[in-house]
This record gives sequence, structure tokens and C-alpha cells, in this order.
Amino acid sequence: MSVLFISDLHLEAERPDIVRAFLHFLDTRAAGAEALYILGDFFEVWVGDDGMDEFQRAIAAALLRLSDSGTRIYLMHGNRDFLIGKGFCRAAGCTLLREGSVVELYGEPVLLLHGDSLCTRDESYQRLRKRLRNPFSLWLLRNLPLATRHKLARKLRDASRLRTREKSAEIIDVTPEVVPQIMAERDVRTLIHGHTHRPAVHKLLVDGQHGQRIVLGDWDQQGWALEVDAQGYHLAPFPLS
Repeated sequence: MSVLFISDLHLEAERPDIVRAFLHFLDTRAAGAEALYILGDFFEVWVGDDGMDEFQRAIAAALLRLSDSGTRIYLMHGNRDFLIGKGFCRAAGCTLLREGSVVELYGEPVLLLHGDSLCTRDESYQRLRKRLRNPFSLWLLRNLPLATRHKLARKLRDASRLRTREKSAEIIDVTPEVVPQIMAERDVRTLIHGHTHRPAVHKLLVDGQHGQRIVLGDWDQQGWALEVDAQGYHLAPFPLS
């Protein structure tokens, strides 16, 4: 059996092609997997578990069917859906993972991140991220009226798109020198993350030893999945239709 990793699906009802591809993925590849890890930005926007609409409940039900079939499901927050909480996880039969979790894959410890915390050259975003992820800010956000949260979510999404257009690729990408430092601190030689929408396998040195940073792809023009089995790590795209 294998373990699957995906991220950055940005699921929304307005992209039925991605939704169909994801549901097919659950019924085929994920159905035979030992575990499925979703490393953030699973939804395009999430305003709170109490604001789940019919579309989001249908996605949760699909995940629950997979979980009930025996595939373990793990979900990590992204920058678009960091308000996902225990309510969704119960409905979806999944376990919420903390950012920076280390899991063991076939005898190797592997560090898991969404990836936005690695983009340290984007200082304004990091300041915003720190404010939004503060426990008090999270409590406050979850207790705002739903209409206010929807308005704030649209504002944050628009700001994110503007930042992507206006800032250089280097600023919004991962800071390379930060990666081996974090991997050395966590005593791992493999890091898996998403966020940047730049799928690749980067070879690097960690304390003089060979390591790798695997970047998951987004599901916009095509789907991406990382499959891990006893033979190694296999990152590959597939068509949405």
C-alpha cells in the first residue's frame, strides 16, 4: 500500500472540473491507499465550520466515505482555509494536523508543512500571517457574524491575488536558505509542502547529508499527487478530465 499527498486544490463550486477530478481521485487512487494527506488550501475559502454550505458538506461526506473504507485522512491548514476546525474534521472523518508535523513514512521521519511559513522574504505577508494565526485572532474571527467573515475572506483573497501579481517570484517563493535550517532543527532529510504552486523535487544538503524538498502542485490546469511507497517518492501530474 502507498501513502498519498495532495495540496492546493482550492475547491469551490465554481470549478466543477476540479471537484469531479477530486471525487474520481478519492474513488480510485485514494481508495487503495493506506493514508491521504491534504496539506492545506484544500478549499478556496473557509469562513468557519458553522458556515459550511451544501457544497462543502458534500465534500466532507465524500471524505467520510473514504475514511470509512479504511484510508486514514489527515488535513493541514493552508492560508485560505486556516479556520477549518473540529466540526469539519468530524464530518469528514479526518484528523487535523498541526503545521510542522513530523510523520514516519516507511521508516523515515518526514516534515510536513503547508509552505507559506517558508516564504520569509515576503515580510508583509508573514506579519499578516502571524496576526491571523494568533489564538485570540482565531477566536475573534470564528465569532464574527458570518456575513462579516465572508466579506473579510473576499478581501483577503483579493489581497492575495494582488500580492501574487505585484511581487517578484523570488519574494513570494520559498527562501532557499531557510529550508535546510528547519530540516536540521527537526532532524529530517525530507520535507513535503505545497503553497507555492511550483511542483518539483529539490535536492539539498542538510548538515552535510543528502536531503530533498518535495513541492506539491496545485490543481488548476492539472492535478498533482505525491505517492510514497517502499520504493520511494513519486510526484506526478494527471489530467483533470
